[in-house]
Amino acid sequence: MLIAQSKLTAQGQISVPAEVRRKLGVGPGAVLEWEETTGGIVVRRAGRHTSEDIHHAVFGDHTSARKSAHEMKQGIRGHMRKRHASG
Repeated sequence: MLIAQSKLTAQGQISVPAEVRRKLGVGPGAVLEWEETTGGIVVRRAGRHTSEDIHHAVFGDHTSARKSAHEMKQGIRGHMRKRHASG
């Protein structure tokens, strides 16, 4: 379903239409993520993580092992570094 359209400037910039900003809950200074999928490109507000994302970052595939607070913080920190690594 088409929500809105944007025009690309010569500098590679776009304006995010008001309707899209409202739906994403973003304003000035907000960061948007662009992710390539098999069906195209997905744009979303950065910083929104599901509980499943957090669980996987903290526990990986091992759900039965207990983790200390320090291990959980390290897991989250490592996940965020990988997710937001530049280059």
